[in-house]
Amino acid sequence: MKNTLDIYTPSRSESQLANYLKNICMDLGFEQANIDSVGNMVAVRGNGEPIILLCGHMDTVPGIVPVRQEGDYMYGRGASDAKAPLVSMLLAAADVPKQAGTIVFAAVVDEEGNATGIKNLVKDASLKPHYAIFGEPSGIENITISYKGRLEIRLMCDVDNSAHASAPWLAMNAIDEAYVVWNSLKNMFKEIEPKVTQNKADQISYSLTEISGGTSHNVTPQKCRMTIDIRIPTIKTCDGVLSIFDEHITRIQNNLNGVRIRYRVEDKTEPFEANISSPLVRALVLSILDQRKKRPLLLRKTGTGDMNILGNVLNIPVVTYGPGDPHSSHTTDERVYIPDYLDGIEVYKNALLHMVRLHKNLKTKPLDH
Repeated sequence: MKNTLDIYTPSRSESQLANYLKNICMDLGFEQANIDSVGNMVAVRGNGEPIILLCGHMDTVPGIVPVRQEGDYMYGRGASDAKAPLVSMLLAAADVPKQAGTIVFAAVVDEEGNATGIKNLVKDASLKPHYAIFGEPSGIENITISYKGRLEIRLMCDVDNSAHASAPWLAMNAIDEAYVVWNSLKNMFKEIEPKVTQNKADQISYSLTEISGGTSHNVTPQKCRMTIDIRIPTIKTCDGVLSIFDEHITRIQNNLNGVRIRYRVEDKTEPFEANISSPLVRALVLSILDQRKKRPLLLRKTGTGDMNILGNVLNIPVVTYGPGDPHSSHTTDERVYIPDYLDGIEVYKNALLHMVRLHKNLKTKPLDH
């Protein structure tokens, strides 16, 4: 794993690592290893059913973390998020007999950015897996079965005029009006929240993440722009929430004379939850029980991941799993506990073998009458 940490890979700068992994895959006995048009490295090993996709990302957030081992911990940018899961998946895949189905190993780009890699991967018509695992630091004894969806909305308030700051009564202030809009939206979200649940995974969350306005220190702002991040629970859809949002913006617009409100959707990712009775979830549970002698926790997370795109586009069972501490991800002391990393290889390997057996049982099970 250290060699992958030595290669600095902020989003859209993954080509060196992609070529390194391509060569490693060929050395490990993969029949195919290619780099696609956006920089994903995709390798194939084995044949027949089931077809299992092991997918992780090569990119990291920016920032150098000196690569070093201290005791049982390996430090480096990406040590947790997500080179430990990526490399452990690769080594597990290489150790599974080739006659035990087909393994597609995909190392994708730009997960920390705009998900360019996974969006391109799912467009490949030849990619027809039965199951997929996305490698992220869930913690060695946890399986992530659910992620919220996401709406990223860029909204602008325009008051059509500006004035000297010494005479603010001569024009409306776009920043003031933007806060009126935001406060009204917050009240709207509170009203549509279910009153019976305190579970954050079942609630819509909303954050104002960016705001900018004005052109000079002594001129009232004509325009103000803001970015709104909305996370959608699995009990709702992006389109359903967007419809409510649009209706509310129309009402605000009708009540604010002299203010034009425009918005566009920058990102729309639907929520996703895995079927916990699928062979995929059962195989991972069994494998973690084998390795750790403990039943794993099934996590429903409040974030959004590439699992959403894989599951919703390919319409297959998908989970997110991998060694690493999510709380150290993106930090200045990002690290992975080496025994967990080594256990992760065994968990992935045995999960693949369990999946083969469960998939064959599913195929041969007689129909109920």
